[in-house]
Amino acid sequence: MSSYFRTKSIDCLLDETKEKGHILKKVLGPLDVTMAGIGAIIGAGIFAMVGEAAAGAASGYPAGPSLMISFVLTSIACGFAALCYAEFAAMVPVSGSAYTYSYATMGELMAWIIGWDLIIEYAIGNVAVAISWAGYFNDFLVSTFGLDVPIWLRMDYRSFVHHGFSLAEVPHIFGVPVVVNLLAVSVTALLTVFLIRGVKESARLNDIMVGIKLLVLALFVIVGFHYFRPENWVPFAPSGFTGIQKGAAMIFFAYIGFDAVSTVAEETKNPKRDMPIGILGSLGICTVIYVLVTAALTGMMPMGELKHKIGEPLVAALLYNNASAWLVSLVAFGAVVATTAVMLVYQMGQPRILFSMSRDGLLPQCFAKVHPRFGTPHVGTILTGLFVGGLSAFCSIDEMANLCNIGTLFAFLVVCGGVIILRIKDPDRPRPFRVPCGLLFPILGVLSCLFLMFGLQDITWLGFGVWLVIGLIIYFSYGKKNSRLNACRQ
Repeated sequence: MSSYFRTKSIDCLLDETKEKGHILKKVLGPLDVTMAGIGAIIGAGIFAMVGEAAAGAASGYPAGPSLMISFVLTSIACGFAALCYAEFAAMVPVSGSAYTYSYATMGELMAWIIGWDLIIEYAIGNVAVAISWAGYFNDFLVSTFGLDVPIWLRMDYRSFVHHGFSLAEVPHIFGVPVVVNLLAVSVTALLTVFLIRGVKESARLNDIMVGIKLLVLALFVIVGFHYFRPENWVPFAPSGFTGIQKGAAMIFFAYIGFDAVSTVAEETKNPKRDMPIGILGSLGICTVIYVLVTAALTGMMPMGELKHKIGEPLVAALLYNNASAWLVSLVAFGAVVATTAVMLVYQMGQPRILFSMSRDGLLPQCFAKVHPRFGTPHVGTILTGLFVGGLSAFCSIDEMANLCNIGTLFAFLVVCGGVIILRIKDPDRPRPFRVPCGLLFPILGVLSCLFLMFGLQDITWLGFGVWLVIGLIIYFSYGKKNSRLNACRQ
């Protein structure tokens, strides 16, 4: 049993980043890192999930305007985790994120569990974002050009049937109805091709998209307070603290992303300085934006109306107040840009997790290959694109988002625990950035993640358990036999 808990030393992890054929280009600066964090955080969560959480469509406990408190509580929980990520990322600038940190503190088995778990965060999370992107892209086409993509080309089969659409009105191939989210598949394919070409080019595109969506959200807040009605904030917390907790667990999806910054640590020029700046800076900026957007949204539209328009709440709120058509088009365009930026960063992060696991021998070596011209993990990027595109064609957003939430919270919990363990095991190791207040904040991080996890539905826990069992089967049948840990220790 002891072999499953063998750790890989930090020195060994750092040495592996210099191996020929496995070297990633160091091209990112502090602005790139911070913008990557904002790009990953602000997306489907604020443009879509905020409506569902405020109206309580899935949980049955509407948070209403008190969703602002939910955002603050979630940001506090994420803040503890962000501090822990910043300490690890500055100390261990390796692309594996929580997977690498677990390997250094808790051993190989836990590292595998976290690496497998991170697929839920990045790949499964990106499926949810791709599905949301399809809806907003169609809204943009309708509001701007009057073009409406057929519903059977932008929705999965189960959602199509659930919403009462007729299968008799869609094309059939060999008697099988053609209902597939082709828009989600298309954007995934385009971003996959772009990411293969280089991380620097991807970072530049992300910077542009982040600038656009920040301007659009700022405009929405200004317009929202113009249409603000105090009576829409009564009652402020319609479900009391239960609604606030349920809302916090659900909109946690809106905060996922700051940890994706740690996946590019190996490609950052000065990770000891830039990683803490990017992780903490992006989280703080996004928290302020989220509270302002939620205040504007809940103040300009009654909850009774919002619960029927949870898919695209920002657009719905503007239409409810008869806002100008150009403003509706602009917000729809901003949602398209925002979700595209999130997909870009997620699609950038997942292959780098696979890259690190492959470099350790826990996955086939093809995932650790670097393109000779572009210097990117192209095999992992392509396979991630195929995985995300395939699922986004046939899955619904709610089931994907909830799985992403529990997977991310589990990763956060482990990272906070890893800081505690390494402080005890290796207290003298130089730490360019250190979580303040000793072990208090990491412990609070663990407790905060557990608090949010228990706010999720039972079916989400069941899906998470099944996913981990599948991962363990793969580890014991392949990863354990091919691990490079023994060679590293020699």
